[in-house]
Amino acid sequence: MRVRPFLWYTDQAEEAARFYASVVPNSRVGDVTVMPGDSPSGPEGSVTVVEFTLAGQEMRAMSAGKLDPFNHAVSFEIECDTQEEIDRLWDGLMEGGGKAEECGWLEDRYGLRWQITPRMLNDAMKSPDREAARRATQAMLKMVKLDIAALQKAFDGA
Repeated sequence: MRVRPFLWYTDQAEEAARFYASVVPNSRVGDVTVMPGDSPSGPEGSVTVVEFTLAGQEMRAMSAGKLDPFNHAVSFEIECDTQEEIDRLWDGLMEGGGKAEECGWLEDRYGLRWQITPRMLNDAMKSPDREAARRATQAMLKMVKLDIAALQKAFDGA
């Protein structure tokens, strides 16, 4: 048994998978399969399923016509160790029409939501020093793209 995300795109699943694989390390696109028969989404050849790996996580995506748009209820978090990783991933996923959101969130050009999060923030939020965790959280709430140095400074009370 395995569990993997399965994303439904109107018509750009393969393009999106290739874009993500170009931005996120340890990623690749595998099989691209055109469904060999009619489906509720359309006639034979109108549905494409893409298998890809994103940072080592197996995923699938499908182009199958308009259904429900992506929203904040499902997002992908990329936990980063350095500001350079945050900057590179943020800039890469914003490319081509992404939209910045608060607290380290962004919406890519395909409508999928991402959280580009420093590992230190996740660790800070779990800290037994609840006042330091609160300061880091309050700093994060004022940011769009997250800044590790500013978050650490807030956590340290500096």
